[in-house]
Amino acid sequence: MNQIDRAPAPSKRPSEFGIGLSTASVLVVDDEPGIRNFIVKILDPVVGRIEQAANTDVASRLLDQNHFDIVILDNVMPGTTGLEWLSEQRKLGFFADTILITAFADMDTAIEAMRAGAVDFVLKPFRSNQILNAVARCVDRVNLRRENYLLKYELAAGNEQVRARLLGSSSQIESIRTTMARAAPLPTPVLLTGDTGTGKEVAARALHMMSSRADKPFVPINCATIAGDMIEHELFGYIRQDAAGRTVRHDGVFMNANGGTLYLDEIVELPLPVQAALLRVVEHQKIRPVGSSREVPLDLRFLFATNADPEDAVKDGRLREDLYHRINVLNIQMPPLQNRDGDLKELALMFLQQISKSLGVPPLTLSEGVLLNMARYDWPGNVRELRNLIERSLIVGEWPAEFAANGAEEEVAAVDSLAAVERRHILTVLAACDGNRAEAARRLGISRKTIDRKCAMWND
Repeated sequence: MNQIDRAPAPSKRPSEFGIGLSTASVLVVDDEPGIRNFIVKILDPVVGRIEQAANTDVASRLLDQNHFDIVILDNVMPGTTGLEWLSEQRKLGFFADTILITAFADMDTAIEAMRAGAVDFVLKPFRSNQILNAVARCVDRVNLRRENYLLKYELAAGNEQVRARLLGSSSQIESIRTTMARAAPLPTPVLLTGDTGTGKEVAARALHMMSSRADKPFVPINCATIAGDMIEHELFGYIRQDAAGRTVRHDGVFMNANGGTLYLDEIVELPLPVQAALLRVVEHQKIRPVGSSREVPLDLRFLFATNADPEDAVKDGRLREDLYHRINVLNIQMPPLQNRDGDLKELALMFLQQISKSLGVPPLTLSEGVLLNMARYDWPGNVRELRNLIERSLIVGEWPAEFAANGAEEEVAAVDSLAAVERRHILTVLAACDGNRAEAARRLGISRKTIDRKCAMWND
C-alpha cells in the first residue's frame, strides 16, 4: 500500500453528528494500516475530505501541500512520537485542531498533549462513535471560535436585517441590481465606490446574499479603524513563541472568514506593505500568517470599497497601482441620494418603520409636505444622513422645523401615484430654481404655461 492514500469522494450523507462535518477536511496519521483504514471507513461518508499518512514524514509533506481542519494523530509511532511531531509542526505553522489517539491515558501524556496543542484524545481500542464524537466536537469548537471572533466585526458594523436590502426603484438602483445579479455567482472581486453614506456596505451585503455564499460569513472590515501596526496580524493571523516557549497561534480574519465574503472598506487606508500582501492573497487565494513557513489555501470572495477617487489615490501613492488594477475588474458606483429620483420616500418609510420598532416609540407621520421638504434638501450625508435624521426625529417626537409640514396632513401612501410623483418633482425643481418658473420649465423640458397650470391646480 502506498504511504499516501486518498479515499474516494462519494456524495456525503447527512450526519446526526452535525452538518459541519460535511465541509471538514481530515488527515489521519497512524503507522498501523488497519487503524487508518478503520478511521477512514468511519469518516469518509460524512466529512468533506479525508487523507491518510503512514508516518510523520508523509504527514509533513501533506501539510505543506494542503490545509486540514482536523488531524487525527497516533502518539506511539516508530521514530518521532506524535506529540513531538505536533510540537515541531506548530513552530512551522500548523493550523488544524488535533485529536490524539493513544493506548496510554496517564496524566503525563495528557499534560504533554495539552502543551503540544492537542484539543482532544481518544483511547485505544475505540469504537466508531468515539471517533465521530471527537471530530464533531472539534468542528463545533472551530465554528464557535469562528463565530465569536467574527461577532465583533458584525457588532462594529451595526448589523441589521435592513443592511442586506438594497431599496429603491430609481433607474440608478435598478441598473446596480442588474449588475449585481450578473456578478453574484462569480468569484470576481468587486470595487464599490461612492460618497460616504451612499450604501456601499448595503450593496456589498446584498451581493453576498445573492451569491451561493449566502449561508457563509459576511465579514465587514473598515481598514481605517485598525491600527496600522496591527492590521497585518489582524488580517493574516500569526504564530509566535510565548515566554514559556509554547507556540501561540492566532487565526486572523482571512482564515475565520474562509468560505464566505470579505468586505474591505476604505481600502485606500490600508498600509502599502499590507496592500502588497493582499494582492498576493487576491491573486493566489493563499495566505502566509505572520511567523509561519506555510501557506494556507483560502476560499474567499473579495469585495472592496472606498469613498475616495481610487485613481487619485493611485496618483497620490496611497493605493498600489497593481492592486487597484487587480480589484477594479468590476466597479459599482453608488449614486448620491439626491440623484436617486423617487427613492427618498421608500427609504424614509422603511427607516420610520424599522427604527420606531427598535426604539419602541410610535412612528411619525410622513406627509406629502414633509416628503417635499426632504426632496428639496441636498443630503450631503446621503442615505446615512436620512437615517440619522429619522432616528433623531423619532427620539424627539417631531420633525425638525426645516422638514415639518405646515398644518396637519395625511400620511403618504406606500405606493406613489403618478400625480404625486409629478407634483413632488416639479415643486422640488422649482425650489432649486428659487421659484423661477421659467428656469424650472427649462430644466424640466416643459413649457412655462404647464408649470403655471400645475401650480394653480395645486394652489401653490
